[in-house]
Amino acid sequence: MISQPQSVADLQHNLELVRERIAATCERSGRDPQDVRLLPVSKTVPEEVLRNAVAAGVVMFGENKVQEVVRKSENLADTGVKWAVIGHLQTNKAKYVAELASEFQALDSVKVAAALHKRLQLAGRELDVFVQVNTSGEASKFGADPAAVPALLEQLAGYASLRVRGFMTMAANTDNSAEVAACFARLRGIRDSAVRDFGENVCGAELSMGMSGDFELAIAEGSTCVRVGSSIFGSRN
Repeated sequence: MISQPQSVADLQHNLELVRERIAATCERSGRDPQDVRLLPVSKTVPEEVLRNAVAAGVVMFGENKVQEVVRKSENLADTGVKWAVIGHLQTNKAKYVAELASEFQALDSVKVAAALHKRLQLAGRELDVFVQVNTSGEASKFGADPAAVPALLEQLAGYASLRVRGFMTMAANTDNSAEVAACFARLRGIRDSAVRDFGENVCGAELSMGMSGDFELAIAEGSTCVRVGSSIFGSRN
């Protein structure tokens, strides 16, 4: 269990340990570690700890809840850090994502796309987005049904303010590593089909998959972005 980091040095140490695990997994998988982005997930982490993380070199945080992004982005505005919203979005909060986020990784419906596009146009901005896919089939998880992804991509092409960079998923909630890996392999297959049918300029080729407990399995299956929280910031309260 990772203890709560108390200093910039603690965070540098935790970040380095995660990067070493990423590099080792890439070496085993025949991949370049530079092709895997580490996105530190800062939900529930106090702002003074996030300031230390910025001092340790973090340039973007991932947040699940819009209200946390609103508060933290205001209080940490002087740091210049960027924000990725990685949790489910209610359309009535789309304006905050459109105004504050540099990246949105949970786009799972045309309804959300339309709400974001409207707000982005008003703000004069564009936004990098990932299409979230429910690869586990668990009812508790958000994400588009895999079979619905092609139709969703066709419709997203009509929203010029949304730059589709790739796909995101959360694996099945299980200790069975084969089932977890299968979720990641499924998303890779969905990405490959989308690139073949639509072109990388339309759907992107990135794969955001893997968290503290399973990012090594995700990297082995092709992840290009791992969303890591507790292995950096310690267990949450």
